[in-house]
Amino acid sequence: MGSPTVPIDRYTGCLIGTALGDSLLLPAEGLPRAVVARRFPGALRQRLVCGRGMISDDTEHAFLSAQAVLVAGGDAQRFAAALARRLRWWLLSLPGGIGRSTLLGLLRSWLGFPPDRSGVTPAPGNGPAMRSAILGLRFADDAERRRAFVAASAGITHRDARAVTGAMAVAEAAAWSVRAESDERLWDAWHGVGGEDWAATVALMKRRWDAGDAVDLVARDLGCGERVFGTAMHSVPVALYAWIRHRHDPEGCFAAILRCAGDTDTMGAIAGALLGIDDGPGIFPAAWSERLWAWPLGMRHVRLAGAALAATAVAAVGRPVRWSWWWQPARNLGFLVILIAHVVRRRLWPW
Repeated sequence: MGSPTVPIDRYTGCLIGTALGDSLLLPAEGLPRAVVARRFPGALRQRLVCGRGMISDDTEHAFLSAQAVLVAGGDAQRFAAALARRLRWWLLSLPGGIGRSTLLGLLRSWLGFPPDRSGVTPAPGNGPAMRSAILGLRFADDAERRRAFVAASAGITHRDARAVTGAMAVAEAAAWSVRAESDERLWDAWHGVGGEDWAATVALMKRRWDAGDAVDLVARDLGCGERVFGTAMHSVPVALYAWIRHRHDPEGCFAAILRCAGDTDTMGAIAGALLGIDDGPGIFPAAWSERLWAWPLGMRHVRLAGAALAATAVAAVGRPVRWSWWWQPARNLGFLVILIAHVVRRRLWPW
């Protein structure tokens, strides 16, 4: 039996929300605000290629984390070993758009560094944050395990305190959603996960929240006036603020992130995971999933992983979801061609 406080819809919502936020906002990744405003008018829709969307590493890492949780049996060290093994093989599939720190960390893992030493520093990236919502959800009622699993996940690729802080903040948001506590408890939890710089960022977010301000003002306060940088101290606060400002409204949340520009896919993945935890997969328009080309890792596998987590007790070992991972290199080759086409199009026709 799974925890009665975490029904299946929260797990499937977390993973499906990750995939939808990732895929919807991926086409705008890296672009500045002015270009995003011109190129992506109107309602949100899948549009990476031929009116369809594709997932990126954000969704893949969340799914692999769920798989590792299933075989960990509540043991953070076993989880770290299982996730590191999956990420090493994921690296061999030649993923497009992999971050430098993630790449270096996984290369060190292949060289024999243990999971708690393979991560690199300085490395303030948001790789750990994009795979931590599922951990906060899984251990919503166990703060010690929650912190241990997030730290174990982060250490594989990033040992920078800033990256760990961002991941912890996402996990705390997921746990808070499950526990249905007061808003003040959420702000207190966020304050407690980092040092002085992070506390100042949380205070800034809280002032904007109290004033009812828009998401893009938080991005500007963080020095991201043109686009949000792909670091945990920038993209994570913007994603969290977008989620808390637009809870229960995925269209409004993703549109606010899109307007901020920059690292849109990771911010969308983080916010989408939290929206899915709040309300389950039914909160997202069906058209978003119907126009998502996800192969060989599809929405069916994501749903099965969520169901498996919900059906397995926290301290029990579960059975990971079987999927055709051997097709991943072929998929990534096609994905790389599409990404290169986008880069060429941006350079030749930047308007």
